[in-house]
Amino acid sequence: MPNIALDIGKQTATLGVKAAYGEQQDVDGIRIIPVALTWTGFGGGSDESGNGGGGGGGYAVPLGAYIRTGDELRFVPNVVSFVAVAIPFVWVAGRALSRVIRALKK
Repeated sequence: MPNIALDIGKQTATLGVKAAYGEQQDVDGIRIIPVALTWTGFGGGSDESGNGGGGGGGYAVPLGAYIRTGDELRFVPNVVSFVAVAIPFVWVAGRALSRVIRALKK
């Protein structure tokens, strides 16, 4: 019976930098390197009779791209992703701040 942890480890050895930074693309003399925020999770287990199982998943949020034109290198953000991340963050921060202010007033 294969060891599921070892199999998952071998399959995910390329995750990390390769998952966060995409392959360089050259378009009309401009180099583009896409950047994403990635995370993965895996789990596994077995019962008393030795039957095992496991699963995993991952998620990626495109953050933007590094763009090189000549000697200039700049990061161009993906505005849609930043807004999608910022809205829940601002809501949570505002809610926490209102509770702190309410607690200080008492």
